[in-house]
Amino acid sequence: MDIRLGNGFDVHRFEEGDHVILCGIRIPYSKKLNGHSDADVAMHAVTDAIYGALADGDIGQHFPPSDPQWKGADSAVFLKHAVGLAAERGYQISNIDCTIICELPKIGPHAAQMRAQMADLMGLDTDQVSVKATTSETLGFTGRGEGIASLATAALCKP
Repeated sequence: MDIRLGNGFDVHRFEEGDHVILCGIRIPYSKKLNGHSDADVAMHAVTDAIYGALADGDIGQHFPPSDPQWKGADSAVFLKHAVGLAAERGYQISNIDCTIICELPKIGPHAAQMRAQMADLMGLDTDQVSVKATTSETLGFTGRGEGIASLATAALCKP
């Protein structure tokens, strides 16, 4: 059996706004994340983890931020592309583990909905998708409330 692991990491800074989008879920907040697309930092990390497991670059190579067609794009487009690429190459996603790093907004009340949304987008069962959060204990840019970071691991297998 061919088993592959990939990891992804992404960061977006805050700017003025009234919500953030994480794992495709709109969460009311006093700021929004700045990015060329919808800045869904968690979905970007998961997408890059899948590309990493495939040894096929990252989001920026597949969807260059210099290309205006991706301005404001729904990050589900990127995730679905990575999932489709894995399937084309004969891989099944075994599981996804995503950690969101921020002081605010609080992720816990939204985690189940985020898991369900990500599982639905990837055609997985919710027990194959983990979405969790941690703080950085007020240290660094996430601790100062300047932005959100996310890291993810994807396990792919080819039977």
